[in-house]
Amino acid sequence: MKVVIGLGNPGSQYERTRHNIGWMVLDRLADRAGISGRQKSRDASVSVRGRYKDLDLSLVKPTTFMNMSGVAVRKVLARDHVPMEDMLVVVDDFDLPLGRLRLREEGSAGTHNGLRSIVAEMGTQKFPRLRVGIGGHAGSAIDHVLSSFHPDEQQELDLVLDAAADAVEAWARDGGARAANRWNAWRLPDETAAPVAPRTLEELALPPAEPGTPGSSLPDAQGIVRTKTGWRKLLPSPTDGDSRR
Repeated sequence: MKVVIGLGNPGSQYERTRHNIGWMVLDRLADRAGISGRQKSRDASVSVRGRYKDLDLSLVKPTTFMNMSGVAVRKVLARDHVPMEDMLVVVDDFDLPLGRLRLREEGSAGTHNGLRSIVAEMGTQKFPRLRVGIGGHAGSAIDHVLSSFHPDEQQELDLVLDAAADAVEAWARDGGARAANRWNAWRLPDETAAPVAPRTLEELALPPAEPGTPGSSLPDAQGIVRTKTGWRKLLPSPTDGDSRR
């Protein structure tokens, strides 16, 4: 069994805040597996178990506040007799732009109080964690992490939750190294768009060329685009194909 622990704060006032993105990722996984609404509350956490695409998963939300997350983690691992390498902690990270993912098999807690609590309670930094970027801040870090996502971030947030859920699935199925190799490079679509080359005055005066023809920077129906060095086929993003198995 793989145990996935999403960190957050209990209470409706924190439900959709940036600090609770770990809980949101678990909700997305539970929806996919069709096990939402089966939660059991015990040992300072709410958890749900189920089998999803040949994976045995236990999704756990500590119901302590963030800075006491380690108490719930210790109780869950002791109860289920799960080694720490089979546990993945999903947390927010304001040092990463919105949507960036960082999957590591071990590492320091940094400034995250939830990770600090787990390290202090378990006496080790050697456990997998998935950091999900929530965007930087100009003012108070506390105010930022306890704020809700802006309306213009909501569509991107949906993509981020899907990508993070895919990364968790990849970790559970393929292991941390392979999952990190794939998902640490993931970007939101706006970040992966190729920059548009400056155009000359002569080019601006001409009507736009048809996609896929000389002079056009747009791909044709097969995804082929004409560049200065020849014809190129645009590569799919990491979320294309079977990434949402």
